[in-house]
Amino acid sequence: MGQEIDHIRFSEQEYAEFHRRLALETRLLEHWHDFGGFAPGPRMAGFELEAWLVDAEMQPVPANERFLKALDDELAGPELARFNIEFNTPPVPLRGDGLRRAQAELEGHWHHAQVKAEELGYRLLLIGILPTLDDRLLNLANLSALNRYRALNDQILAARAGRPIRLDIVGRQHLRCWHRDVMLEAATTSFQLHRQLDPQWAERHFNAALMASAAVVGAGANSPYLFGRDLWAETRIPLFEQAVDIGGYRAAVQGPLRRVGFGSDYARHSLTELFRENLDHYPVILPILFETPAERLSHLRLHNGTVWRWNRPLVAFGDDGSPHYRVENRVLPAGPTFADMFANAALYHGLTEFLSGEPSPLPFPQARDNFYQAARLGLAAHVVWSDGDKHRLRSLLLKRLLPQAERGLRQLEIDECDIDRYLGLVEARIAQERTGADWQRRFLAKYPGCFQAMTRDYYTHHCSGIPVHQWPDD
Repeated sequence: MGQEIDHIRFSEQEYAEFHRRLALETRLLEHWHDFGGFAPGPRMAGFELEAWLVDAEMQPVPANERFLKALDDELAGPELARFNIEFNTPPVPLRGDGLRRAQAELEGHWHHAQVKAEELGYRLLLIGILPTLDDRLLNLANLSALNRYRALNDQILAARAGRPIRLDIVGRQHLRCWHRDVMLEAATTSFQLHRQLDPQWAERHFNAALMASAAVVGAGANSPYLFGRDLWAETRIPLFEQAVDIGGYRAAVQGPLRRVGFGSDYARHSLTELFRENLDHYPVILPILFETPAERLSHLRLHNGTVWRWNRPLVAFGDDGSPHYRVENRVLPAGPTFADMFANAALYHGLTEFLSGEPSPLPFPQARDNFYQAARLGLAAHVVWSDGDKHRLRSLLLKRLLPQAERGLRQLEIDECDIDRYLGLVEARIAQERTGADWQRRFLAKYPGCFQAMTRDYYTHHCSGIPVHQWPDD
């Protein structure tokens, strides 16, 4: 979904031809899997970070085009809304000091961007959902000026036959509203983790990422408030799922699956099953035709970019042109600090590495239920683990999952000092029950309704770089 497109209106012939090419490329991918077309490569990790542009009053500033032009950083780009931007890092080896080096590089770009933002009178903020966000700002006037975003909005609404998008989230409070565009999606910003997979073990690592997602989202929750309502610990999850809900289908291809979600099952034999599922169950919504060889999988990769699984399989190509699999973990919010985010990344990579070697995986329905319980309740969630017993997530993390993540990071040969530092931050945060979501709720328990003051204090602490479990409540 990163590439720009040259038009936003599509004919029935374009839909039909895109689907034909998509089917061809899906068969080609399956052929590569069956006959060893995926070459093993080094363990690599990458990171995507989305952020908010705000003013001194902590209100969104719809000025990403002006800001990005002034910043002039090839690793930074626009997001769906004019008040969001994204940073990407080049992949790093997932071993030794790889996590530390990735943090240093991304943080360096971030600090440069902060300076440039201040020169323009703006602020940059890392938080899953901006607590001061007004529903009225989520309109097409604040849509970033790229054809791909306009086309995505138009095609999703066309697939819904013009019906408005209904947002209905029940958490600590209840929020219900309606929107006539996809701008609700712009209320969510994330910290996305990529890992290149060994083709021999790709499905095991993908399945392990699904199992680990409950622990990761519960430990990293940072999005409790939307439009003044206290909802889930990680409200991004239901918000994003409902924001791009297709509803009725425009094409003959039918299926019960939602465009954003946890998925329908584990990969049983290979990740090609997920791309076959894309073909069979997700109608095409952006039929951009590419004049590229089928071997580039351009249509398959674009279509996959319009299916937002919380753990999304990707196909990419190395410098030598050989294909490889990645898994993109999308469950984490942005923020609160770089130390917190890379501690979350260490938990994710370590736990998935360990769980990929476990002989008896957690049943898929239970992994899915665990994920939504953790997103809704955070560390207070109760989840059922592979022993069949129900555990409070906080206790499960402290007693079992953090030691497993430590073993997984050692298997990856991550430097011992980084294992201790990153997992130590996660452990302290969990032991004190002070995630970003917990901090926000504690603040507003003392100062009800003071969203602007809370966001301003959050920004100050965020800029300090001090991990969230050490933040005072006021």
